Amino acid sequence: MFAKVYGAATLGVDGLLISVEVDSSNGMPSFDIVGLPNASVRESKERVRTAIKNSNMLLRSEKLTINLAPADIKKDSPGLDLPIAIGLLSAQGTIPVDNTKGCLFTAELSLEGNLCGVYGVLPMVITARERGLTKIFVSKDNANEALLVDGVEVYAPENLSELVMFLNGQDNLAPEQKTEYVDDEPLYGLQDDFADVQGQFLAKRALEIAAAGGHNVLMVGVPGAGKTMLAQRVNSILPELTREEALEVTKIYSIEGKLGKDGGLIRKRPFQHPNHDASAAAMIGGGTIPRPGQVTLAHHGVLFLDEFPEFHKSVLEVLREPLEERKVTISRVNATLTFPSSVMLICAMNPCPCGWYGDPKHDCRCSPQEIRRYTRKLSGPLLDRIDIHIKVPRVDYKDLSSKRKAESSAVIRERVEAARRIQLERLKPYNIFCNAQMNHTLIEKFCQITDRADDLLRMFYEKKHASARSYDRIKKVARTIADLEGMEKIDQMHIGEAIKLRNDFELDMF
Repeated sequence: MFAKVYGAATLGVDGLLISVEVDSSNGMPSFDIVGLPNASVRESKERVRTAIKNSNMLLRSEKLTINLAPADIKKDSPGLDLPIAIGLLSAQGTIPVDNTKGCLFTAELSLEGNLCGVYGVLPMVITARERGLTKIFVSKDNANEALLVDGVEVYAPENLSELVMFLNGQDNLAPEQKTEYVDDEPLYGLQDDFADVQGQFLAKRALEIAAAGGHNVLMVGVPGAGKTMLAQRVNSILPELTREEALEVTKIYSIEGKLGKDGGLIRKRPFQHPNHDASAAAMIGGGTIPRPGQVTLAHHGVLFLDEFPEFHKSVLEVLREPLEERKVTISRVNATLTFPSSVMLICAMNPCPCGWYGDPKHDCRCSPQEIRRYTRKLSGPLLDRIDIHIKVPRVDYKDLSSKRKAESSAVIRERVEAARRIQLERLKPYNIFCNAQMNHTLIEKFCQITDRADDLLRMFYEKKHASARSYDRIKKVARTIADLEGMEKIDQMHIGEAIKLRNDFELDMF
């Protein structure tokens, strides 16, 4: 007898609907799975057979053939255990075939027959809904995650026996209901507040503008100036994720198995801080079946690269595409996958190997050759993709010892959120969220500048022989500065500040 049920896997950051076709017929007893299963899926036949037996159900000794379609894509999800088991029981008449129509099954089976959680349920359920499957069967661990998708009924049986009884109409299994998870942890911790940062007024202003528009920042300064401290507090001034942004981030963390126990939407913007010995694959993703890298895990959040020149040159160069296109495309023999990577890049570095180049109070011990060798990893095209370049000097004693509290993150965040609301309203028709995501066409449309501002920008462009990319990025930063002030048109002072923030320091090595 033949039966077909639906399971799911993940492909990149999207769900992949798997048609599980089962044929049970007379012949030499066997159990074959075809359709490019990997080791974990091939092993599922032992889990499924034992789970059915321990659930007090009979699996007749027949010739069993299971096909996982589409057959040209490698399957690597243990969540295919449940659809394989349901397909087998349907093919042997234990479950009426018609009772599985319009259903998606995804869960791993224990040898006892219990349903266990799997990674990537959110993108799987989104794909299932798009394909017209409205009844979703998952484990208890994945129920809240599946409930994030509107327009589906989610069922979470404890074990295989309970599910089979429900499909046969012998038991009443109620759909799961959304429960609001109460997170006692504050969205913005008091331990990471800009009020703790004394001095560094230019750096804080630059980071406020960067947060308001989602711009990339490079901070160059002597050791102990507070570059890392500033970067670690950027999340405290970023606005809360919108519903659309939160869904995108949650899909990524679902695939990586990094969701919390509640399985709800991620509310906090990601903050990724990879070590400088990270490989190119760790940074942008990779593997035989590509997995997301750091730039994808930081999607709609912050990617902080401390000691910027200490990263391998090959790692830094692969950042060009993610910073420009806001996505990463990884090609393998089996598939070409695209991962989102709309990040706010924050980089911090010393001006030279000893760290004191340009400091009036310390002598630099580095030779010009050592400084050039230190900074040679930072190519012009890479630096050109960073909107804001600022110098972070050593903090004066009077600022460091001041008892007066600096402006808090909460106050700065109010201004940032007001600017982001303006941008969301303006850019909503284009499905983007902040000024940094605008392409050249949108820049020309929304970054209208006055005649005085145009004259200033032209002088800078001609004097510095700037690139077309620099021209666009200065206008985007100026647009954000104007949004912070609630102004419709970009004036000379906005362009002037944007130029200063891109040209704050002049070092021979750059």
